[in-house]
Amino acid sequence: MDDNKEITINLLLLGKTQCGKSFLGNSLLGSFEFESKFFPHSVTKDCRLCGMRIPDFARRMGRELGLRLQVLDTPGIPHSSLSQDEVKKRVRKALSQHFPEGLHMALLVLRADIPHCEEDNQHTVKLAEDLLGTDWKFFTTVIFTHGDVLQKARLTEVEFLSLAPKSLSALLEKVHGRYIFRDPTDKTLREERETLSSQIFHFVRQNSYQTLQIK
Repeated sequence: MDDNKEITINLLLLGKTQCGKSFLGNSLLGSFEFESKFFPHSVTKDCRLCGMRIPDFARRMGRELGLRLQVLDTPGIPHSSLSQDEVKKRVRKALSQHFPEGLHMALLVLRADIPHCEEDNQHTVKLAEDLLGTDWKFFTTVIFTHGDVLQKARLTEVEFLSLAPKSLSALLEKVHGRYIFRDPTDKTLREERETLSSQIFHFVRQNSYQTLQIK
């Protein structure tokens, strides 16, 4: 947390190609900053940082504090034109360049509307471990996109997770039960931003606003 009149929160988007990272980034910012569309190839090729400011976000010692939210979008893996090593190289460079003060939370993006295979989850977890180091699990939240599928299937979040394979349960256990289902149904972009942000900030506060230093 800054000592001035503004709190800065740094967020990193990680996940497979076509999992909805860029769309999630737009929802967090409340505006269409990241390119997000369906293509038969990977859309995001370069890391991109976008930010927004929320005035009067909180109060401290009688003073109003603004919030500066910074979201770093990244290429997914497997990528249609980049090797895994090239993706990792680009993300490491972007983290060093944009977040020298550290990372508050990595958002590990998974789709709720497709089966969760152990091998896929292992690749995603390995990406987080390789990029963030052994403490990644203390600074990571799992975000399930396409959460509206639960309503269509008449499943609660608890029921969905109880039916999930052991690999997914193990992943959620590693990140200390930090997960969010993204369901944009009947919400404006601003309303969704407020909903998602409040949930993520809750986890950041649980960490006492500590940051993960990227080596």
